[in-house]
Parts: sequence; structure tokens; C-alpha cells
Amino acid sequence: MNFTQWLKTAGITVLLGVVLGSLVAQAEIYTWKDASGKVHFSDSKPANTPVESVEVRVNTIVAPSISDSDFLGARASAQVVMYSAEWCGVCKQARRYFQQQGIGFREYDIENSRKGRTDYERLNGRGVPIILVGAKRMDGFSAGRFQAIYAGQQRP
Repeated sequence: MNFTQWLKTAGITVLLGVVLGSLVAQAEIYTWKDASGKVHFSDSKPANTPVESVEVRVNTIVAPSISDSDFLGARASAQVVMYSAEWCGVCKQARRYFQQQGIGFREYDIENSRKGRTDYERLNGRGVPIILVGAKRMDGFSAGRFQAIYAGQQRP
């Protein structure tokens, strides 16, 4: 195979990858509730059921970030608040950690709680969990990073 043939083959392979990749990226996700009120998600529409399209956003948090949050304002204390979603594995990990460590926390589901949804929007949430410790905010969860900000917020 000469260079020209190789270049054509490589170009076709790249073009095919781009086309197939764009087809996958354009897949739709639908949600609906069944007769018992259970929420379902699927990439195909069920027959004779009203559905809503779901905007899919990939959680792009690489590592937990910590920042000062003016969301709690003057009410800031060492109280731990977590905004989560039922399906979120990282949220489950954080919840389990808090329970094992005996750390009291309030949790608001951003999909099933009006307060959770409203607060999440005010926090400009882009993923879950969002954990507030006093005036500090952590996007995502890491036990080590959480412990550092939690210890820093404790009052003597």
C-alpha cells in the first residue's frame, strides 16, 4: 500500500468515525411516568404514552472543586447540605460516608424535591452532588477534600 492509498483509507476511517459519533451524540432520551407514578427513562418512545425529551448533560467534573458560596449568606455555619439525585452513585458514596462518620447533613433531591430543584438552579448546578459546608461549596465528592473543608468550618 502506497502513501496515497493509506491516506485515503485513513481519511475514510476518520470520516466514518465522525459520522457514527455524531449519530450517537444525537440520540434522544425520553421520560414518562407510569400509572403508579414511577418515572422511566428510555432512548425509544413508548406507545400511547405522553413523553418528554430529556436534555442529557454528561457530568464533566473531573475532581471535586471547593469554592466559597454566597448562597447561604450570613446563615453560613458548619451545617452540611447535599444536593443529590436518586440515581447518582457519587451521591450514594457521599451519603454513606456522612453516615459512617456520624456527620449530620440535610439532603435535597434535585429531581424529586421542589426546594432541591430551586436551590440547585440558584446554585447554577451542573452536576451532582453539590455539597455545602457552611460557606464552602464542593462539586462532586472526595472524602479527603470534604474532611479538609469540614474540619476548617468546625467551631471550637
